[in-house]
Amino acid sequence: MALDGMDCFAIRINNPAMDKLREMEAFVRIVEAGSLTAAADAMALSAPSMVRLLAGLEQRVGVRLLNRTTRRLALTAEGRDFHLRCQRILAEIGEAEAALGQPGGRARGPLRVTAPALFGRMHLMPLAATFTLQHPEVNIEALLFDRVVDMVEEGVDLGVRIAHLPDSSLIAHPVGEVRRLWCASPGYLARAGEPRHPAELARHACLRFTVVTPRAEWQYLDNGIRSEVLVSGPLSSNQAGPLIDACVDGVGIGMFLSYQVATLIAEGRLKPILTAFCLPPVPVNVVYPQARLLPVRTRLFVEWLRAALPARIGAAPAG
Repeated sequence: MALDGMDCFAIRINNPAMDKLREMEAFVRIVEAGSLTAAADAMALSAPSMVRLLAGLEQRVGVRLLNRTTRRLALTAEGRDFHLRCQRILAEIGEAEAALGQPGGRARGPLRVTAPALFGRMHLMPLAATFTLQHPEVNIEALLFDRVVDMVEEGVDLGVRIAHLPDSSLIAHPVGEVRRLWCASPGYLARAGEPRHPAELARHACLRFTVVTPRAEWQYLDNGIRSEVLVSGPLSSNQAGPLIDACVDGVGIGMFLSYQVATLIAEGRLKPILTAFCLPPVPVNVVYPQARLLPVRTRLFVEWLRAALPARIGAAPAG
């Protein structure tokens, strides 16, 4: 049976998926505008209509998203998380529509990225800053941790991993490799002597970066055979920065990743030692979940990192 115009209109406005998107848009507009009235004006709706959209959304999700008083609106904890997710969904819809009429689309919306703490500070954040200058509608949130982030569970779009990756659902793009290096300041080596074999490290003050070496045994290769030496020293930490500072100050010998100390080695403030005994290089990858199509902003930032990171990391020093 043919449908007249009124029937088509009724079907369109009662589409549950469209209702959800309309509620999400209203919620995001309210948060951005800071008031129901301003949001209603932005969407060309009446204030009562905006109230009904917000109430319908809160009823559907089963939690309060905004605390409302006569003077102000404030996001609840659940509202903050939901607002970020709504922004991402609406941005992806906008990008999909833009891509239909514009090859490549336009990058916009929130982008959540992760990297090891020092790597993020040295490399990811400078590249993120220059990326946002070229794509001002993208908002990047960086999570910098010296732990493995569950990207799906924590809502992360892409990350940099410095490790041999196990089989997983992540798509990985190699951008370089780094080595574990033993380093010491020239002053420490002049005072304590330079070890010629890793076994001699047992008699030195050693600074342990526990992310790279969780145990007190440092591994090394001797004629292709993996061995280890038990070390001790005055300092250990899960943050590389303070240990590198202590190493420069002559406190002891540290084992770090090559990118963390490359500048200090080039300046002569640290000296690599025992390089013939280093373990094989560790790959550096840009990774993201493969379970979804990449939004334009994610795809462009992946390309940005793949182009820029190899030169910043440099080749891993040969053993």
